Amino acid sequence: MTQLDTQILIIALTTTTVALGLWVFMLERRLKKFLVGKDAKSLEGTICELGENIHALEKFQADTISYLAEADKRIKRSIQGVETIRFNAFKGTGEGGNQSFAIALLSENGDGAVISSLFARDRMSIFAKPIKNFASEFEMTEEEQGAVKQAIR
Repeated sequence: MTQLDTQILIIALTTTTVALGLWVFMLERRLKKFLVGKDAKSLEGTICELGENIHALEKFQADTISYLAEADKRIKRSIQGVETIRFNAFKGTGEGGNQSFAIALLSENGDGAVISSLFARDRMSIFAKPIKNFASEFEMTEEEQGAVKQAIR
């Protein structure tokens, strides 16, 4: 190896050493900024605590999803459509006025009941018919059908 090759090698090694020294210095500054007011143990504790919080949030999310699915089932079964229609059941005779009524009480799925009343001066009759999928297995009057149709809205 010649003297020139040795000098080039020394210059290359010196340049590499200076570059690595600058790189280490910059890394030290960045690490100090990152750890301002903290030490390695407290940083590790913070990271572990964040991991525990994430696990707790994941469990809470799963519980919330389960609760909302159950609440959705209950809401679909609850009465959401209510409609009342008043009418005169005895239009031809003039008895009763608009005292008769039909009330539809329906869930989101169309299950529920229709309660109707026929009012006359000397008596009053009340009828209830179950509703499944917006229909009844019993024959319904026009007023009862109207109450069901309006309760669907």
